[in-house]
Amino acid sequence: MHVILDALAMIGLSYVMGFLFYGFYRQFSARVQRRWGPSIWQNFFDNMKFLLKSETLSHGPMFFFGPMIIAAGAITTVLFVPFLKDSDWLQGFSHSGNLILIVYLLVVGPLGNALAVGSSGNPFGVMGVTRGLTRLMGLEVPFFLGLALVMLQHETTSVHAIMAAQDGIAQWNLFTNPIAFMVILLPFIASQNASPFDVVGAPVEVYAGPRVEFGGRLLGVLMTQNMMMTIAKLVLVVDLFMGGATNIFILIAKAFSLFLLTAAISLAFPRLKTEQTVDFFWKVPLGLGVLGVVATVWFPWGA
Repeated sequence: MHVILDALAMIGLSYVMGFLFYGFYRQFSARVQRRWGPSIWQNFFDNMKFLLKSETLSHGPMFFFGPMIIAAGAITTVLFVPFLKDSDWLQGFSHSGNLILIVYLLVVGPLGNALAVGSSGNPFGVMGVTRGLTRLMGLEVPFFLGLALVMLQHETTSVHAIMAAQDGIAQWNLFTNPIAFMVILLPFIASQNASPFDVVGAPVEVYAGPRVEFGGRLLGVLMTQNMMMTIAKLVLVVDLFMGGATNIFILIAKAFSLFLLTAAISLAFPRLKTEQTVDFFWKVPLGLGVLGVVATVWFPWGA
């Protein structure tokens, strides 16, 4: 019973945090553009509206099962990322997994997305998926290299062990291994499809990108998984670089500060082209990652 309640609590918390964070983002971006923007609850209202509607289009079984695969990947990722340290709650199945497993779970979403959109045949959707897979080739290498730097530094793949090694602020990997944090941060922004790396669903260029054919409950499912996956990745970065959290309030504060940083960066830079995005990731984050390997292996903070 404890495991079931704990899993439901993690899913519910990630759902609420995701919609509140993105509700704030819409207001924040509106203020930057000198607009009022929607209510902070508008994302939640939109999601409920979508989930209560029926689909108007159908392109075969995979068009339906694709969003289910994406949602399953998001929920499973949430359950394998520990939300709190030194606690029996909000742990999910994290004690049975590690960073290697989380890396595998992170690629489930793009796979389901490609399968679903490919079955629709919409040229805008296919163009968005093509852009997304191209961008994925650029961001995955430095992102996984950043995770490898953390595992190399602590000589473990356990997220719990990495959190336990960060006893105080001075021991946070954010300060002891800032290169790894930068290597992770830039691909993380791209994985949220935020500017300057939002080439997948770029407005005007590809209309709505991969989601152009989806509506009703399927669009609601995709919207939900996007919010939950964002929180899972935010909490993972908090665990790896900011010492984790001992209670929900600290968790929300740390995750929100990281989200605010990425939101500020995304609003400050214009969109890059697809080839520019890949070129950037293979030069800047990947170059930093190579330097990080040298620093982690040869310098004292790598011990």
